[in-house]
Amino acid sequence: MQQSKLSYSKFIKSEAKKLGFLFCGIAEAAFLEEEAPRLELWLNKNMQGEMHYMENYFDKRLDPRLLVDDAKSVISLGLNYFTEQTQADASAPKISKYAYGDDYHQVIKAKLKQLLEAINEKIGAVNGRAFVDSAPVMDKAWAKRSGLGWIGKNTNLINTKKGSFFFLCELIVDIELEYDIPSTADHCGTCTRCIDACPTGAIVAPYVVDGSRCISYLTIELKEQIPAEFKGKMDNWMFGCDVCQDVCPWNRFSVLHREPAFEPHPDLLRMSKTDWHDITEDVFQKVFKNSAVKRAKFSGLKRNVDFLGNG
Repeated sequence: MQQSKLSYSKFIKSEAKKLGFLFCGIAEAAFLEEEAPRLELWLNKNMQGEMHYMENYFDKRLDPRLLVDDAKSVISLGLNYFTEQTQADASAPKISKYAYGDDYHQVIKAKLKQLLEAINEKIGAVNGRAFVDSAPVMDKAWAKRSGLGWIGKNTNLINTKKGSFFFLCELIVDIELEYDIPSTADHCGTCTRCIDACPTGAIVAPYVVDGSRCISYLTIELKEQIPAEFKGKMDNWMFGCDVCQDVCPWNRFSVLHREPAFEPHPDLLRMSKTDWHDITEDVFQKVFKNSAVKRAKFSGLKRNVDFLGNG
């Protein structure tokens, strides 16, 4: 059985690599004891802002065995999205790198489906579920347990060889596998670049982000008007924010992604400041046809652009 666990794990990692994943690590499906009190404290301080879904399914968020019947293993994967392409107009409202191309939810779900199919063909009937950022799964905790990296002071998962510009996702399955050694080292040291650079002061302490102050939250998750206190503090970001990653020394090791679906729409990077301020719904639908930016909707993006213009 030990030999089969090892061979199955090697097979899964090999298939993940073929599908273009940057990382693949495996952890035993168990209760996240360390994370439970931290999550509770974070919620009690209302750092989730209007993200009320973070308050739901507290038990499931901490125990994958409540998400998949008889779950034994959590397969954590990372998909690179790093690019050196930038918007042509440096004065234009900024969009996070992860949203340049097609919606990562759809891209990753398709890959996870292929991986699960390959597992079933190789091993037999394996019950499993794919998770991409939209279910009560603590991605970073599982990635750390799977040996993919450590959680930095900006609360992003960081890898010493590839930085942090990658998406995290999981397959939770009902078979035992060979488990990787969890990441225990913290390579942030005395560095505070992410804390010092955060435009809105969202990193309120090392390893603690007040989500209600984060530019990604303010430009995407928040459905009401952006609070006036953030006028002039958004660093010209209209969708998401890359500041804490851009300043992280470990991202000098980031490598260019090879995922065609993440290539930006031809018009996206060419749009000027004026283009963004004059954007119409037709242009929005064309440029962001398959994009994660559609989460903000046209009205949300206009709100963000107008807020920057008035700030």
